[in-house]
Amino acid sequence: MDRQTQLIGQAGPFLDAVERASRAAPLRRPVLVIGERGTGKELIAERLHHLSTRWQEPLVTMNCAALPETLIEAELFGHEAGAFTGASRARAGRFEEADRGTLFLDELATLSMAAQERLLRVVEYGEVSRIGSSRPLRVDVRIVAATNEDLPRLAETGRFRPDLLDRLSFEVITLPPLRAREDDIAVLADHFGRRMAAELGWDMWPGFAEPVAAALDAWRWPGNVRELRNVVERAVYRWDDPARPVGAVQFDPFDSPWKPAPLLAGASRPPAAAQGPLPDTAAPPAPATDLDGVTDLRGAVDAHERAIIEHHLARHRFNQRQTAKALGLSYDQLRHALRRHGLIDRA
Repeated sequence: MDRQTQLIGQAGPFLDAVERASRAAPLRRPVLVIGERGTGKELIAERLHHLSTRWQEPLVTMNCAALPETLIEAELFGHEAGAFTGASRARAGRFEEADRGTLFLDELATLSMAAQERLLRVVEYGEVSRIGSSRPLRVDVRIVAATNEDLPRLAETGRFRPDLLDRLSFEVITLPPLRAREDDIAVLADHFGRRMAAELGWDMWPGFAEPVAAALDAWRWPGNVRELRNVVERAVYRWDDPARPVGAVQFDPFDSPWKPAPLLAGASRPPAAAQGPLPDTAAPPAPATDLDGVTDLRGAVDAHERAIIEHHLARHRFNQRQTAKALGLSYDQLRHALRRHGLIDRA
């Protein structure tokens, strides 16, 4: 886990998730943390541990997707010497290491059905048996598990044990993606920017230029907070004038005119990632204008611009901030356009 990262945010959905974790922390019950990649599932696991009565005991982490299926059970439950080829000596598993503390199982949905069955026994009876041993060991472990999968759907399709899901879901904390935390983007960007500036030895933090701040706010952040941190830190370290606000940002570090061509013969190069918000797939209607009879170009352009603004206002239920973001404008720019087209009362 990244110990330098903190739980930072003020958006309602995010604060609700943090509050739920705080309330569940003192209990011994298992907790499931659900969320997209980069939303901070590991940090919630840390909070659950450090606010519990087990805070002085071990917090052991295991990424279930990082090991081949043949080794996961040995990692979780340990093994005796000679239990399988290469097991030259006995080894304690993660459950024994986490005794009296917390075990954080990341990427839970990748566990094999055999490992799920053994995990179920530990959850039910508090006993773990090393591979190659018939003698169960008592363990006192609080389980926190995380995934970005839809576990109920996996249980319905036979890819996850429903009885295990029942026992692990005493509390389920679902973390909102960053796109649902609009108020937090600027706060997080400033935090990561200040931290990177301090790491680089800058005397002061100049902040972001307005176009960069607007671009950060408009980006959809498919990688969530982890992606935001990378984008901000990369922008700060590439900026050569610490006395001026950071004025350039690159969202896709792989975007380059010299990136390798596709391996398949005849395949066309995919388009570079757009440096801005994802396009609105619903096209606005064309203005009711007979272009053959138009002699005033400015009038035709104004009519088309008005139609686009009216379309997006209706699409976003006359929410001006959402409309501005969809159009790639600042809030003030949209307000100016609304006044110019006489739409201010309708918005």
